[in-house]
Amino acid sequence: MAVLSSFSPLAILSFVLVIGIIVSGAEARPRAFFVFGDSLVDNGNNNYLATTARADAPPYGIDYAPSHRPTGRFSNGYNIPDLISQKLGAESTLPYLSPELRGNRLLVGANFASAGIGILNDTGIQFVNVIRMYRQLEYFKEYQNRVSGIIGASQAKSLVNQALVLITVGGNDFVNNYYLVPNSARSRQYPLPQYVTYLISEYQKLLQKLYDLGARRVLVTGTGPLGCVPSELAQRGRNGQCAPDLQRAAALFNPQLEQMLLQLNRKIGRDVFIAANTGKAHNDFVSNPQQFGFVTAKVACCGQGPYNGLGLCTPLSNLCPNRKQYAFWDAFHPSEEANRLIVEEIMSGSKAYMNPMNLSTILALDAIAT
Repeated sequence: MAVLSSFSPLAILSFVLVIGIIVSGAEARPRAFFVFGDSLVDNGNNNYLATTARADAPPYGIDYAPSHRPTGRFSNGYNIPDLISQKLGAESTLPYLSPELRGNRLLVGANFASAGIGILNDTGIQFVNVIRMYRQLEYFKEYQNRVSGIIGASQAKSLVNQALVLITVGGNDFVNNYYLVPNSARSRQYPLPQYVTYLISEYQKLLQKLYDLGARRVLVTGTGPLGCVPSELAQRGRNGQCAPDLQRAAALFNPQLEQMLLQLNRKIGRDVFIAANTGKAHNDFVSNPQQFGFVTAKVACCGQGPYNGLGLCTPLSNLCPNRKQYAFWDAFHPSEEANRLIVEEIMSGSKAYMNPMNLSTILALDAIAT
């Protein structure tokens, strides 16, 4: 980090472009990309599972190029992993359960994420067949064995060590666990501050396991503005105001997550884990949607009921004609346009958004290292 601190952002960008030209001239493959987490980053794994947590029917995917058909992404188009892949100059990662993920396509990476899951195994139990975090990590180990069979164990280890990893999990531990029903089992077990502490400690174990499996550059996103999503405005908010209990949960969780990541880095002795404050980026356009080109950050583009926040997005739902004007696609998930804004902060955001560094800096540093 210190080596790069005296360079201007323009110099860093120029360096990355030069390295990109050199690498492309050598016909090198873009670095692999692995994705873990929940519906915010699921590329379609749940399409292969018997679960209600699916996005496999129209109008999901209405803006997804080139097919304009549902893919299993909880979006009108691209999600955050897709847009990061584009920044890496790579094709989108396939869902790990996809039968198309074989041969050389394995070398691109894989998406292990599954809608409905959380940090805790009891989160999202109503969705039954989903890939819980411990299982996603088991699949990651299985993936490495499969790749070893193609390029050998040593090259497989290098591929994983040099890969970029994204993990997005935690929101469901509040929405689909602690606050799922009044007097839930977890809310009876823990007051909110103690529950957050417990979540952070369990999350740390998962991240340590990810490191032990070879991950060396890991973007870890916080939760979004949980109380401000259309679903919570419809069910818990009053007069269009964000639900205070869920906002408090996010306000407790995100700073503790960032501190835990910095502590892990100190323990390891290098900047493995990057805190991506996507909640702050999302809060920016929830607070001032017009500044970012949105007409609303309260009403979902697709849905029904108050704020289009009740139930799932279906072919019978209300559907906005211009998805670029809506911060939320459905009752819970950002639109593709909102995802683009979030990824721009991941790429070039200040330390308030990306701690200790943004993805552009990571790419420049790693280019120097190689």
